[in-house]
Amino acid sequence: MPVFRFLPTAAFLGLFAASAGSAFAADPPPHYVCLSKAEQRAAVAGLQAVPLAQAIRTVDVTRHGEVVRARLCRTPKGLAYVLTLLARNGKVTRATVDATSGAVITGR
Repeated sequence: MPVFRFLPTAAFLGLFAASAGSAFAADPPPHYVCLSKAEQRAAVAGLQAVPLAQAIRTVDVTRHGEVVRARLCRTPKGLAYVLTLLARNGKVTRATVDATSGAVITGR
């Protein structure tokens, strides 16, 4: 009987580990260099990047889920926001938004 007492906890930890493992798939590609908070503020203030709120609005967040992480990164093609989205079903995905124009590159 004591084994059954820990079963719900073990099931929760298993689900947490599975969702944490999928979060790594939402990291930006290795050739992206993400900016610090100060660099992000300077890029937006210098009009090199649209505000984060504008980038989030371009992704259909109601359909794709909640934004759980947002990074502004330098890519081979310029600045881009890398948004990590968590869907209602627990699936973690990534959307990339061109930071100069605000257009969705991937993940729509």
